Amino acid sequence: MSNKTFYVTTPIYYPSGKLHIGHTYTTVAADAIARFKRFTGYDVRFLTGTDEHGQKIQKTAEAQGLEPQAYLDGMVEDIKRLWNRMEISYDDFIRTTEDRHKVAVQKIFEKLYAKGDIYKSEYEGWYCTPCESFWTQTQLLEGNKCPDCGREAQLAKEEAYFFRLSNYKDRLIEHFKSNPKFCYPEARKNEMLSNFLNENLEDLCVSRTTFDWGIKVPFDTKHVVYVWLDALCNYITALGFMSDDDSEYQKYWPANVQLVGKEIVRFHSIIWPAILMALDVPLPQQVFGHGWILFGDDKMSKSKGNIVYPEPLIERYGIDALKYFLLREFTFGKDGSYTNRNFLGRLNSDLANDLGNLVSRTVTMIEKYSDSEVPSPKVKGGVHDELSIEAIRAYSEFEGQMDELQFSEGLESIWKLIRRTNKYIDETMPWALAKEEGKKDELDTVLYNLAEAIRIVGVLISPLMHVTSKKIFEQLGITGQQELLTWESVQEFGKLTPGTRVSKGEILFPRLDIDSEIAALEEIFAPKGEEAGQKPLEHKEEITIDDFDKLELRVGEIVDAQKHPKADKLLVLQIKLGSEKRQIVSGISKHYKPEELIGKHVVVVCNLKPVKLRGIDSQGMILAAVNDDENKLVLPAVEGIESGCEVS
Repeated sequence: MSNKTFYVTTPIYYPSGKLHIGHTYTTVAADAIARFKRFTGYDVRFLTGTDEHGQKIQKTAEAQGLEPQAYLDGMVEDIKRLWNRMEISYDDFIRTTEDRHKVAVQKIFEKLYAKGDIYKSEYEGWYCTPCESFWTQTQLLEGNKCPDCGREAQLAKEEAYFFRLSNYKDRLIEHFKSNPKFCYPEARKNEMLSNFLNENLEDLCVSRTTFDWGIKVPFDTKHVVYVWLDALCNYITALGFMSDDDSEYQKYWPANVQLVGKEIVRFHSIIWPAILMALDVPLPQQVFGHGWILFGDDKMSKSKGNIVYPEPLIERYGIDALKYFLLREFTFGKDGSYTNRNFLGRLNSDLANDLGNLVSRTVTMIEKYSDSEVPSPKVKGGVHDELSIEAIRAYSEFEGQMDELQFSEGLESIWKLIRRTNKYIDETMPWALAKEEGKKDELDTVLYNLAEAIRIVGVLISPLMHVTSKKIFEQLGITGQQELLTWESVQEFGKLTPGTRVSKGEILFPRLDIDSEIAALEEIFAPKGEEAGQKPLEHKEEITIDDFDKLELRVGEIVDAQKHPKADKLLVLQIKLGSEKRQIVSGISKHYKPEELIGKHVVVVCNLKPVKLRGIDSQGMILAAVNDDENKLVLPAVEGIESGCEVS
């Protein structure tokens, strides 16, 4: 057993709905890291799991007429079935409803309370149920909108326990500066520093009393531990932290890399390390916040019918086709765009034309020109040296790029070798050599070089495309010959034993008719049932005409618009209301450029209580229409009506 350990984690997924390709992206990336590290000699621990507490889970279960645990058991079964189908090589699956987790979280809570890092007080703030997050008034957008998801937050007041997050601000800033790759990529680190750590870091509410689906505070059982303290601790409770047997914790912690989506980097790079500091526990080496997979240029949403689920893609094209696309198409750390066309295009160009064609042609020629046996290379030098150099380059570059989590570049390094080997066939023309007298030695050398290059390709891709690797090894006749399949075996060109019998198998990746496949996928992913819009609208509580009369709505003309200096989502608008002028801060910068708004007439809520949004006064709110997922916002047209006119 290696004494080099490597601990990689995914976020624990919230099982309130079916997992889609975005969740799959994170898990495939973690699986690639785990498999590569095992392959290169590390003792790996790979953790994934589910975050199963909180108000949203309780409400979702109730809506289906189920107890929360029964609802969760069904959802988790589906998730595990998906990961098993994708042959995800996780070592542990943690559920936050397991006793091993609950008991440890209670001990953690008690320890922090005894140290004075958790204290009891009363909380009054804005709570977003979908995000399970509390926000201050200054953090909200447009009055009471959650800055993460844009939905309305509700004012909540309750007795609560708080974690002294503010005490750790200076230590966190110092850690960020001393460890430049702790929060990565660079853009995520800069965002955390500028938007959170360089602002006032307020103490964190870590218990709730308004619902009971959670871990009880052991010494005050009317409280449940708030989800972010509960959920974040899974990464150490899964290793036995604060249990009778913490040998795995001692062995694997701190984590080498914790993968999270960019929307939860704040929790993992600020709140989580502060908790660890309070516990006197080492911090993870890296929190890596990857980007989103968009559908075209848009975020996936059920109402738009652009959710992509992995199961149909696996069923139709295989595990490795999906894994290859996810790892190859996107730069890990940045947003990427999925379309059916670019998915299928990758399959045709890279997998069918390049890799599949190379293996098929080579094995066919060895069968035809060498009685199905890999011949002995007899000619030294020439193109053989070029292939050898290219193979060693691929090995070296691939290792460095995998260590940096740059999967796309790593695969490109291997594909350079594949393309060079295909070119080698065109240059040497084995079919012509087979017809010429006195060219048998040269032909044998070419065929050997091709088989050896393919062996190296198969070994290199094995951590990322293990199903395809096995098929390549079967066709080359080297299945079970471990000395030819190891990481060390690709550091030298020429290890394949002459005389090995090849056997042509099924085509690795059949060439696809793109247009017909697009039509099939559009049918598969077409919205059905509730996703197709059959779900009734959810209305708020009814009001009377007297309630409506309390609103003062007027037409305003935007005379100036500037970007908020401290928030990318916000614009600072100067709005003319007849003879009066108002300043309103609005979260519409994603949808409108400042210069597009000058002269536009909008509807203004004039009698909304003034607030400060990220330090700037806002005197009212403008009305806007949004779709169900709030991915597109439009200001209602009231052109031709003078500013100051009342709307009723």
